[in-house]
Amino acid sequence: MEEKNFKRTTVTAALPYANGGVHIGHLAGVYVPADIYVRYLRLKKQEVMFIGGSDEHGVPVTIRARKEGITTQEVVDRYHSLIKKSFEDFGISFDIYSRTTSAIHHKFASDFFRTLYDKGELEEKTENQFCDEVTGEFLTDRNIVGTCPRCGAEGAYGDQCEKCGATLSPDELINPTNKNNPGHGLVKKPTKNWYLPLGKWQDWLKKWILEGHKEWRPNVYGQCKSWLDMDLQPRAMTRDLDWGIPVPVEGADGKVLYVWFDAPIGYISNTKELCDANPETWGTWQKWWQDPTSRLVHFIGKDNIVFHCIVFPTMLKAHGDYILPDNVPANEFLNLENDKISTSRNWAIWLHEYLVDFPGKQDVLRYVLTANAPETKDNNFTWKDFQERNNSELVGIYGNFVNRALQLTKKYWNGVVPECGELTDYDKQTLEEFKDVKKKVEDLLNVFKFRDAQKEAMNLARIGNKYIADCEPWKVWKTDPKRVETILYISLQLVANLAIAFEPFLPFSSAKLRKMINIDGCDWNQLGATDLLKAGHQLNEPELLFEKIEDETIQHQLDKLAEIKKQNEAAEYKAKEIKPTVSFEDFEKLDIRVGTIKTCEKVKKANKLLKFTIDDGSGTDRTIVSGIAKFYNPEELVGKQVCFIANFAPRKLMGIESQGMILSAENFDGSLSVTRIDREVKPGSQVG
Repeated sequence: MEEKNFKRTTVTAALPYANGGVHIGHLAGVYVPADIYVRYLRLKKQEVMFIGGSDEHGVPVTIRARKEGITTQEVVDRYHSLIKKSFEDFGISFDIYSRTTSAIHHKFASDFFRTLYDKGELEEKTENQFCDEVTGEFLTDRNIVGTCPRCGAEGAYGDQCEKCGATLSPDELINPTNKNNPGHGLVKKPTKNWYLPLGKWQDWLKKWILEGHKEWRPNVYGQCKSWLDMDLQPRAMTRDLDWGIPVPVEGADGKVLYVWFDAPIGYISNTKELCDANPETWGTWQKWWQDPTSRLVHFIGKDNIVFHCIVFPTMLKAHGDYILPDNVPANEFLNLENDKISTSRNWAIWLHEYLVDFPGKQDVLRYVLTANAPETKDNNFTWKDFQERNNSELVGIYGNFVNRALQLTKKYWNGVVPECGELTDYDKQTLEEFKDVKKKVEDLLNVFKFRDAQKEAMNLARIGNKYIADCEPWKVWKTDPKRVETILYISLQLVANLAIAFEPFLPFSSAKLRKMINIDGCDWNQLGATDLLKAGHQLNEPELLFEKIEDETIQHQLDKLAEIKKQNEAAEYKAKEIKPTVSFEDFEKLDIRVGTIKTCEKVKKANKLLKFTIDDGSGTDRTIVSGIAKFYNPEELVGKQVCFIANFAPRKLMGIESQGMILSAENFDGSLSVTRIDREVKPGSQVG
């Protein structure tokens, strides 16, 4: 492959929709790996720009506005601020985080479209598209819902089923309808839009990707190949909507730029915004987007691969003035507790809520998401794994080693780095083990293997933890203090190396560690050195680098998810099909009566059964055994009037003769609720 020599790197992270917060799926798929990579390049003193921003056009924001009964602008203003602050608090170190409703972006995207239009690179086509038969409103794919033809799930969108993940078109949906007006039918009417003829560029795309970028991740390369093996169809670059950037040509009234045309241009317009405000620091925006010595890297999730690898590069190529992405290290999806993360179902861990529930623990989440990074296949986040990795790895290995080394130095030498004496074979072996850490981490980060690179950083802590545990300086001190000097000197060099190695991954704890060992900056070139802390160097007061997370804290998070799942099940509940018709005569055979519960108690050795004594109006109490013990405390039912079937043949349950059946309703979650009478009647009154 041709050797590429770049002078600088432009790094983009997918623009999140400003219709909600950022969740762990976004973080694992895009923002944590992008931030690790950018921090790494900065540490190497390379010229790099990190660009982010909110995607404030498109259907998701308009759906949110309608749902909340507020204007679309109010929605994007609220969520742009929330997302931006969450990223800042979490340490995602964008050089700029802007928005696609900015005046700069509107003009830039409009001019970009006009350039393609004037060059004849767009096709004007009139096609039949779905619209609401009542309002006449043309509907985008996201405003059309129906039954998924693949898995049968209700509420699948016109572009994707969130249940099974299938990519769809509105024509494929079973019984499609307007999401915002479910009772309205759909009809097709002709409408004019402008299309990007992807087929024109198919041969070029095949050569550029399939021949020129075989180094791309297998999941990215494979998805691109599957698209390029088919005939690429023209893709609409405009939409019939009232929210977005107006199409800048005659005859386009009521039409806006398609969000997937305007959003990636936001990377460029945000760069222009940053450069225009700080030309002395960043130079011109053209340097980052039009200079062939600049490298472009897109961090995205797998659902955006086709847009960033096929559609956007085609737009850039058709324009003619831009560099093309050199790599697109897209991740697969992260699931939550073995279920697909879903914004619409609120099945997610939101970053702004995490920062409230776990103050000061940004690095714990960064560590766990990187350790579980879905780099080649979908992966899973569980709260138990989060707790285990924190307690066993961050606390038990990394934190334990650092704390031992610093506390012992404080105890024996008042926090002053001791002299290094004569090295034993074990000392030399330990030093040998970590001398290549820089190359190992770099080799992995250079090819976007963040999960393995973090493992190499943690391996330093494992080496240190084993070394200090094997050497037992707290015991050796009693007989050979000089030997302890050497043990702690080597241990402290490992500690200093950890502060450097973890800087791209865990910036908050690395800063805390640098403060404890009293060094200002972080020089990546020194990673692997064995003399980072000179003898006589004064350390600062040691603190715990990480804290154990208790079971109660994790259970609270699991309870929150359980409640969300219960709410989702309630919202998705559909009544069971009606049983076959029976005659009125058959119904009359049942003798349903009202009884007053006199006593109620649990049946011994039976978890589900309650024993009732019921006044049925006959003058003789009736005993009924019912399987509702999981849903009621016996005392709360005493005195209540319930309906029961009086003419069932008696049968024995746990040795007790049950003389009837209390009627109960089964809820969506399997819980049972006894049927009660809202106004008191005489015991024995018939129902029917």
